[in-house]
Amino acid sequence: MTTTHAIDAVTLSVLESALAGIAEEMGIVLIRSAYSSNIKERRDCSAALFDAAGRMVAQAEHIPTHLGAMPEAVASVMAHDPRPGDVFVLNDPYSGSTHLPDLTLVSTIDVDGEIVGFGVTRAHHAEIGGMRPGSMPSDSREIYQEGLILPPTRLVRDGVVDDAILALICANVRTPDICRGDLRAQIAANQVAEVRLRALFERHGADLMLGVFDAVLDYAERRARETLAQLPDGVYESASELEGDGTEDRDIAIRVRVTIVGDRMVVDFAGTSGAVPGNVNCPLAVTRSACLFVLRLLLSADVPANAGTHRVIDVLAEEGSLVHARRPSAVVAGNVETSQRVADTVALALSAAVDLPACGQGTMNNLIIGGGGWSYYETMGGGQGASVRGDGDSGVHVGMSNTLNTPTEALELEYPMRVERYELTGGRGGCGRHRGGDGLERTIRLLEPASVSILSDRRRHRPAGARGGEAGDCGENLLNGAPLPPKTSFEGRAGDLITIRTPGGGGFGDPAEAAR
Repeated sequence: MTTTHAIDAVTLSVLESALAGIAEEMGIVLIRSAYSSNIKERRDCSAALFDAAGRMVAQAEHIPTHLGAMPEAVASVMAHDPRPGDVFVLNDPYSGSTHLPDLTLVSTIDVDGEIVGFGVTRAHHAEIGGMRPGSMPSDSREIYQEGLILPPTRLVRDGVVDDAILALICANVRTPDICRGDLRAQIAANQVAEVRLRALFERHGADLMLGVFDAVLDYAERRARETLAQLPDGVYESASELEGDGTEDRDIAIRVRVTIVGDRMVVDFAGTSGAVPGNVNCPLAVTRSACLFVLRLLLSADVPANAGTHRVIDVLAEEGSLVHARRPSAVVAGNVETSQRVADTVALALSAAVDLPACGQGTMNNLIIGGGGWSYYETMGGGQGASVRGDGDSGVHVGMSNTLNTPTEALELEYPMRVERYELTGGRGGCGRHRGGDGLERTIRLLEPASVSILSDRRRHRPAGARGGEAGDCGENLLNGAPLPPKTSFEGRAGDLITIRTPGGGGFGDPAEAAR
């Protein structure tokens, strides 16, 4: 199909909103159809639309680390000759995914037998096999220990689910019924994209719709270039660290140099640590996703979130480094913890050129608990960094995470655990003209023996303030009141109390100005 249709601004705006609406509806269907609390309660899932060239044309307001890495997954599927009626499943971080628990479904969308786009959902499954329940161990040393690895694989062929592939996946996880239900929910969500996009093509014609795909990308690129052109040219540098990799509790260096020249940005990670034995290594797709998130912070809210903005940024990282891992490096924590640190470090560098918020909690505070036939996974909110606009929010997910919590009622109903304490922790945010948000505390009592893993950060390095604001307080992990390292796995006993206290956000501006 080719396009020659001129598109006026009103039509473009209406149809851009229609495309974004399809992505949002996909997410709603997935959330309401899912079996696991991880998706239906926490909403640890994302949805987007791509054109036939593999360019993201619209996304829902879901998980930054999911969405920014999706183009690599679609490109990987396109290399396997997708046909009308196909749905591919993949989770291989070295084939465009993020980490193994994130299962991505890519569906072809055709009009009159010709593929015009792809509907894509990515959802975190609380169980995908591996050495520990919950598939997010702190002690994995290679990716094969983290779960079942799926390269791009046809799950649906010509509209029919391949029951053998579905059975293979479910045979390798500890909660097969939940996994099967969540995969079918993703298939249903992708079908929404197919139905809705076909309807737009039928209503407006292929010529116009293909032109809209090009136009929305060009518009987003133009707006992104205009934003970068307003920033002062220069080289901006920053450094940070990860607190251990699960093998030893030492600091792991992250270095970044951001160069702005005219309307382009280059992010270079030269000087960053090489790959480590543990699982905080990061696939390049996730590193790029974190950089795109920071770019998004610079843009006005009315700039469409699509592949057009991706054209203005280059990400450079040495292959085999912490932020450009090679197979078979373990990566399960790279997606959740290293992505946060990359985003914070890039934002910290750019804060010399523009008033960005102070650092938020900088971690997802991953808690993974599992036993016989059940797996619980939670990321926990903390303090948001303050900004020039005001105080940071408290007890929220920040940075590369955009999920909710698991309500206490749902947690206690589904798992052999009891929530003993769940509250905001006052005073953990950094002081400043505007104060950083506070963290929270959650204490869970195990009611039966279970395997426990914690993947966290900012337990000894405080989230930085901005423009003279003070740093936020560190978080803490406790077992029966005794401190635990940032990243750990152990066998819990019935009656054990596990406490996670999350970090506060950094303050913004001189604290002396707070009382004025």
